[in-house]
Amino acid sequence: MKKSFFSFFLVLFLCGSVFAQEEDSQEKDNSINAQFTEMIEDANNYQEYKVVKQFKLNQLQKNTVQELEGLNKTIKASSDTIQNQRKEIAKLQQKLDETNEDLANITQEKDDIQFLGVATNKGTYQTTMWVIILTLVLILLFFIYKFKNSNVLTKEARKNLAENEADFEEFRKMSLEKQQKLGRMLQDEKNKQANKS
Repeated sequence: MKKSFFSFFLVLFLCGSVFAQEEDSQEKDNSINAQFTEMIEDANNYQEYKVVKQFKLNQLQKNTVQELEGLNKTIKASSDTIQNQRKEIAKLQQKLDETNEDLANITQEKDDIQFLGVATNKGTYQTTMWVIILTLVLILLFFIYKFKNSNVLTKEARKNLAENEADFEEFRKMSLEKQQKLGRMLQDEKNKQANKS
């Protein structure tokens, strides 16, 4: 009696921890969804319940945690990259502003300009300054390009995280419903047993 009672509670607990998801027939991968499907397919039947091996349940939990940790690391790395690129862009913008200001001041001076202690033709000086500005602009464009690419990766990571959170919330709701249903069934059985006694 105690053994069957214990088995019944074990089945109730395991059923409350597992839910069914559709298997993507086109992909045979090691995703969380595929692991859930495999675990359910490999589970033994006990009456109308599925009995899942404890080590498979533990492995699935471990894999889910690792997947979430990996996504969190990717998001943090992308955020750090974006912050660094914003700082670099601000520095480059400041340098570009300073260069433009210097250029405006120089155009107001004589044709011969003292540049590094040497008298230089104004045309040569302006050419040099424009090369520096173009280099800075190219660097700025490069960092903007990198920033946009990082932003795309961050959005994808956030989207994946949101999908995982939605899946987890759905799993939690389904598990709660199953636990409540099984609890009611158990209470009904207890009531029947009490009425028989």
